[in-house]
Parts: sequence; structure tokens; C-alpha cells
Amino acid sequence: MAANGNGNQNPAGQPEENEDPQSQQAGSSAADAQSAAEGAPPADGDALSQAEEILNSAGSGAKDDAGSAEAFELRNDLLRLQAEYVNYRKRVERDRDVAREMAVVGMLNSLLPVLDDIEAARQHGDLAEGPFASIAVKLENTLKGYGMSRIDETGVAFDPNVHEALIQQQSPDVQSDTVTQILRTGYKANDRVLRAAQVIVSVPEQ
Repeated sequence: MAANGNGNQNPAGQPEENEDPQSQQAGSSAADAQSAAEGAPPADGDALSQAEEILNSAGSGAKDDAGSAEAFELRNDLLRLQAEYVNYRKRVERDRDVAREMAVVGMLNSLLPVLDDIEAARQHGDLAEGPFASIAVKLENTLKGYGMSRIDETGVAFDPNVHEALIQQQSPDVQSDTVTQILRTGYKANDRVLRAAQVIVSVPEQ
């Protein structure tokens, strides 16, 4: 045994300073974590970002070994996988939008009889004032927020896409088929016709 300057004895062949066991454990854990991170795809991304990460790695590998058929095949497989995932995600988003639109259209169609009753009450003067008049206005404004609008204009050209002609009469006052009276209001949800308006059409005299 040899004694150091402080009177402490060190066994032969061992360094004079010993590392703290906790420091050694922390250093080992950090090294393991770094090693795992280098070989693993990003944990916080979706499947597309992970594919891009692998694709970039394969691309850099192909540069190092341009003659590797395996690297070339892997890159093509990843490119195809990436394109399929992008198409799948777009299709899912499109289907979700269509389902949402159809749900709104179904809800608006179910309320058409209620709107007809409101319109009839308003024409008879039952909704001139009072709490029910306020409720009717609130309901109509709420439905406008879903893109609902009325088809009830007169004096416009007859359009078979939005008008249903129940009565046709000749008139010297028009030059083309014109809507002169609304028999039942029609409704649209944005560009989709929920129900065509039933109208009287004036046509030019022969």
C-alpha cells in the first residue's frame, strides 16, 4: 500500500480519483437515451412525418452507397407508402366533410315543416309581435348560420333548378318566363337546393 499526500491509502493499479456512482449512472442513461433517439423515428409526429424521417435517412444512405439495390428499393417503397398515406388522409378528410354536410342538410330538411308553419302564421298576422315572433326570428337567424336561405323572389327569370311551376299564364308584360307569385317558399343550404319554390309563372303571349 502507498500513502498519498493526505495520508490516504490507494490500492495499487486504481486511479487516485473515483467518480461518483450517481454521475456514472446519469452518464450511462444519457448515452442510452441518445443512442435510442438516433435509431428511432420521431415520437411526437404522425405516420407521415415518421415516413419522411425514414425516407430522408434512406436517401442519405443511397448517396453513400449509390450502387445498393436494397437502398434503392427501400426508398421506392417509402415513396409509395408516403403517397398512399397522403391520399388516404385526404380521402378521410373529404369523407368527414361530406358526412358533416349531409348531417346539416338532414337537420334543415326536418325543420322545413316548422318553417312552413311559421310562414303561414306570419301571413295570417299571428307573429306580428309577442314572444313567439321573437322565437321565430331567432330560429330563422340560427338556420342562416348553417347556410340556409329562402327562395321567394318574384319578378325573376324562371329557373327550373330552383322553381317548380304549378300555374302558367300568358302575360303581355313579360318578355320571357318570369316568376310572378310564390305559392310555397323554397329553401337552399348554401348551393344545395333543399326544396324548390312552388310558383306561378308568366310567359309571353304567343
